[in-house]
Amino acid sequence: VTFVKGGEEQTVQAPLGESLLEVAHHHDIELEGACEGSLACSTCHLIVEEEEFYDKMPEPTDDENDMLDLAFGLTETSRLGCQIIAKPELDGLRVRIPAATRNMAVDGYVPKPH
Repeated sequence: VTFVKGGEEQTVQAPLGESLLEVAHHHDIELEGACEGSLACSTCHLIVEEEEFYDKMPEPTDDENDMLDLAFGLTETSRLGCQIIAKPELDGLRVRIPAATRNMAVDGYVPKPH
């Protein structure tokens, strides 16, 4: 998986079955995740760069769509990092981390990775 933020890219191995939020935290990539993956915020918002990969993912649930509605810089290929699970068909995935997030819960809170 390649995470893109600003002009920088970081490609990392994503263990099968892990969410991209967990993968980012394991590799010290700045992806907030204020609710720690409980689908209660939009701070792990990612933009899937290639539609072919987006189409290989399960459809977002209603709960995920509700949270995405709150996300900064929403696009047609936006997903929450806590809901993208690494699987073989996503090998080569590129996701962009938006320049900003909206944290409706606690501004400035950065959770510790698991």
